[in-house]
Amino acid sequence: MALMDFIKKQFIDIIQWTESGDGTLAWRFPMAEMEIQNGASLTVRESQVAVFVNEGQVADVFGPGMYKLTTQTLPVLTYLKNWDKLFESPFKTDVYFFSTRQQIDQKWGTPQPITIRDKDFGAVRLRAFGNYSFRIGDAKRFHTEISGTRDIYSVADLDGQLRGLVLQNISNAIAASGVPFLDLAANQIQFATALAAQLVPEFEKIGIKLENITVQNVSLPEELQKILDQKIGMGMVGNDMGKFMQYQTAQAIPKFAEGSGNGGGGIAGDAMGLGAGVALGQVLAQNLSQGLNPNNNVGAAAAAAASAPVVAVVSAADVMTTLEKLGELKTKGILTQEEFDAKKADLLKKLV
Repeated sequence: MALMDFIKKQFIDIIQWTESGDGTLAWRFPMAEMEIQNGASLTVRESQVAVFVNEGQVADVFGPGMYKLTTQTLPVLTYLKNWDKLFESPFKTDVYFFSTRQQIDQKWGTPQPITIRDKDFGAVRLRAFGNYSFRIGDAKRFHTEISGTRDIYSVADLDGQLRGLVLQNISNAIAASGVPFLDLAANQIQFATALAAQLVPEFEKIGIKLENITVQNVSLPEELQKILDQKIGMGMVGNDMGKFMQYQTAQAIPKFAEGSGNGGGGIAGDAMGLGAGVALGQVLAQNLSQGLNPNNNVGAAAAAAASAPVVAVVSAADVMTTLEKLGELKTKGILTQEEFDAKKADLLKKLV
């Protein structure tokens, strides 16, 4: 009985793979010294592909289904083994199973800032991170290019290679997209789309299909982040420079008002600074508009010219004199702090 069991174990009549966990991409069926007999059953489950390899050369590839192994179902192997008419049983070959399930939530990121080139800003250093998902798209190519004859090939084994491809192609993706870098940084979905377009052919070279990639965060140098914040602020007011400068001036008023408790000199300086700041703001607005919207230079110049007369009629000197007198009254106790603050707020509003 023991001898019969031994003989029976030498021949394989069922070939299948049941995945025991996540993360396995390729698995070699354990042949040892055993051989496959004529008419053996091959079971390939959904999300699997089976590949027969004869003496290092890929033969037949099977998708999901149940197969009876004959000369009809193994045409390439039949040719390689010179089985003209008869199926020589038993026979020995290597059988590899590949998981075609999506491998999700794979992380990518820049461990150090990377340098990219942008037509508007030249060299830019940035950090970014996100995740992606992939699957085996071409089992034959993946076997010949990556997994080879290993018994098991896992996602962890491939992780470093795929991360490297992502980082290597970030700069190329931005350049190939033709979209200014700041626009990509402000729209992470557009950034991910540009990156995916660059990565898909690179992944296909090793038999991998990129299913999805996300950009979850982009960190810019402080100078570029300020420009991006200004551009976003302009977008919130419909690129109307007049409204944008009103918003900027309103943000600056509390800073000028902080010096009210230092006597007349501080108030006078704040008033003069605010008056000059409003005029200077028009010039800065025009320059900012030209930098962020080069196609609208003419319109921005016209808007600045139209608003210039409004600034000219504001008399900072009159406001300064009035504030000095109010400051003296407050110092002598004639005006309360609340009354002084109310009058000061009314006067400052006239400068906007």
